[in-house]
Amino acid sequence: MLALALGGFAIGVAEFASMSLVPFFSADFGIRETQAGHAISAYALGVCVGAPVITVLAARIARRRILVGLMAVFALANGLSGLVEGYGAFVASRFAAGLPHGAYLGAAALMAASLVPPGRRGTAVARVLLGLTVATIVGVPLANALGQGFGWRWAYGMVAAIAAASAAMIALFAPLQAPDALASPLRELGALRRRQVWWTLGMGAIGFAGMFCVYTYLGSILIEHAGAPASRLPAMLAVFGLGMTLGSMAGGWAADRAMTPAILASLGLSVVSMLFFSTVADDAAWMVPAVFLVGWGCALSPILQTRLMNVAGDAQMLAAALNHSAFNAANALGPWLGGLALAAGWGWASVGVVGAGLAAGGMVFVALAALDDASRRRWQGRVV
Repeated sequence: MLALALGGFAIGVAEFASMSLVPFFSADFGIRETQAGHAISAYALGVCVGAPVITVLAARIARRRILVGLMAVFALANGLSGLVEGYGAFVASRFAAGLPHGAYLGAAALMAASLVPPGRRGTAVARVLLGLTVATIVGVPLANALGQGFGWRWAYGMVAAIAAASAAMIALFAPLQAPDALASPLRELGALRRRQVWWTLGMGAIGFAGMFCVYTYLGSILIEHAGAPASRLPAMLAVFGLGMTLGSMAGGWAADRAMTPAILASLGLSVVSMLFFSTVADDAAWMVPAVFLVGWGCALSPILQTRLMNVAGDAQMLAAALNHSAFNAANALGPWLGGLALAAGWGWASVGVVGAGLAAGGMVFVALAALDDASRRRWQGRVV
């Protein structure tokens, strides 16, 4: 579990530290911050592409081998991000770094779930994702401070080192589970025929986009809108990470008890917290509780990860990986819509309103999933 979570820690630092470093690498490359956000979207696009493609192609490979290989590629790509010259090459390296992200977390979640009784799958998934959320408390503020003190490129060197350590630990300690003899790319693609899989992916892609909308511009809002010194940013990022970590643990617990109410509660809290954020975005002190509550919305991650494994039938690998494709579609959508609001002159606080609207949109997919399930049950009743 620790070896798997360390990989999640590396992924969490790479994904969230990049957002917090936008003001610094945009200045270095001589571009606007809204343009620098394209590097964040490139990483997210890499996740969306890599998760299904790698998972389908690796259907017959033992999970430990998949996990070690993916972490090794992740280490290499992030190392390149710290070395390349020119913004175009940097964006390309961020796309490459995103490719292993979803496949790794999906395979790690399945391995963790296989080691516990069925009633504790949500908790096991949350433990793996705990590495990702703890990264936002410790790793991201450290990477941000490192970036401010020695240059943003050192943050990616730090990620590369952590990812390499994770690959080594997985090779040493993870069980070598033989792949399912019946596994095949075609069977994994069967997940795409299940409507409940698509409804769940919609909950993540739309509902989680609001959190990314706020987080991407958090550094700029704190420094440029609230007037706080840049030295306050690592502490604010740690507050966000604390909310994410506690929310993720709560989400894993809730997923094992009441799935749909847990999803609705998580999305509802996100709506309220992001509206609260928009009202206090000009006050650095009031931003602290608002940012904590926005981070708590990460409770949605282990809940949806567990739901996907429940509704995917025998296509577990692809469904588990697609959860992270959905979240990184959110990672691309949220900053893009937030950037549109900023470009329209609506002000920094508008990203909170946009985020709240996206979280509310996630509830629409919850309703569609419930209606679809009720319709299926009625149809089965008539057949019987």
